Amino acid sequence: MSKTNILYQHGTLALLVPGLLDGTLTMNELLKHGDTGIGTGEGLDGELIILDGTPYQLDGDGNINIIDGDFIMPFANSHFADYAEMMEIENIERDDLQSQIKQAANSDNTFFSIKITGTFKNMTTRAVRKSSKPYDSLAKTAENQNTFNKDEVTGTLISYHSPTLFDGAAVGGFHSHFLSNDHSFGGHILSFESVTGVVSFQQFDTLEQHLPTDNKEYMEHDFSKDNILDDVHKAEG
Repeated sequence: MSKTNILYQHGTLALLVPGLLDGTLTMNELLKHGDTGIGTGEGLDGELIILDGTPYQLDGDGNINIIDGDFIMPFANSHFADYAEMMEIENIERDDLQSQIKQAANSDNTFFSIKITGTFKNMTTRAVRKSSKPYDSLAKTAENQNTFNKDEVTGTLISYHSPTLFDGAAVGGFHSHFLSNDHSFGGHILSFESVTGVVSFQQFDTLEQHLPTDNKEYMEHDFSKDNILDDVHKAEG
């Protein structure tokens, strides 16, 4: 039986900050730990969202691709979906929605996932173009991103909430990716104006944190020299 109380995470957002962007986990391996998730490819190769066991990538040019099991990643989250409906929403603004979700979840100090299916107004997403070695820092690499906008789009948002206590390993607060129903639009969500649809919720009591111990650069890097929290929030906020 799938363990729906476990959030699996490969890598940390902190390791992206100095540019440790080698792919250190395959998609095949990630999918052993969940049928739902988000992540990015080697060299920050686009933005990933996994729905119903199928991994999709928004690449730096705005194309949605289904990726194969050999695709490698420096950072990703996955879990086995077991969402329960939390609320129906109508034309609610993003800030109000996040406040209502946090209040209803009452789970600030643990990890949880939110799934929203519905119609979003004025959504802006981004994807970073793949870079190759020698990698720049996260802040520098993230400058080479494309943003995409839709006045109105129907689809699925997957978000992971991490407690402030884990800021750096993840990004404290919400980290959200999107895929439209017609698979023509998606990516890391920068903003949206409002949404009408259904919010579902799944809480985790266990974080399974997997680290790339076979990667020499990661094992030898001194993170004390990096401005981890500021850079993570600038790039992922």
